[in-house]
Amino acid sequence: MKHVTKTFGHNTNEVTVLTDVNFTAAAGEVSLVIGPSGSGKSTFLTIAGGIQTPTAGDVVVQGNGLSQLSGKARDALRLNRIGFILQAYNLVPYLTVKDQFALVDRVKPKGNLSAADLRHLLEKLGISQLTNQYPAELSGGQTQRVAIARALYQNPDIILADEPTAALDSERVKVVGQLLHDLAKEHNKAIVVVTHDLRLKEFADKTYAIMDGKMTVA
Repeated sequence: MKHVTKTFGHNTNEVTVLTDVNFTAAAGEVSLVIGPSGSGKSTFLTIAGGIQTPTAGDVVVQGNGLSQLSGKARDALRLNRIGFILQAYNLVPYLTVKDQFALVDRVKPKGNLSAADLRHLLEKLGISQLTNQYPAELSGGQTQRVAIARALYQNPDIILADEPTAALDSERVKVVGQLLHDLAKEHNKAIVVVTHDLRLKEFADKTYAIMDGKMTVA
């Protein structure tokens, strides 16, 4: 991200959410972006992933300037290269956990984890026994772990996570933190986590802070 600014509204109602943000995420590293609610963290993450466009500045993903890509090319980049773990979880309510992954296969037929790797991932996250459950039958923490598994199932080069441990107890935080750290190191992923959960700091290579839309090295 190069000199990224994001404003919403017009004239007297204009609000600047991000101000002149510069940020680089490298393959093989976990970058933690810490800040309180309302600091601009989620806006930062959705702009980094090409879901929102900045008011000013540039976003470059693997050499691709997002502003220069067509909408279709941007969608393809997100589908094939970027995994999102969002606060809303975005699980399909009428699909079982098992079918959430089958849906990914329909949308993205190639490049996903093997069946054995998926089983290992579900076991690591402690949700292998939930594959026939529907989202409404899961607790908040279970839903969060399923959403994490679904994002990782796509085997993306870049993982963007928005408060991935908000509903988890300390033991589960360690599991998820270690999982993200291992993915970065062993599989050369670029992982960016925005959070106010300081328990994740021990798993990060670099830590940044966002306060009132401005980013600093923490």
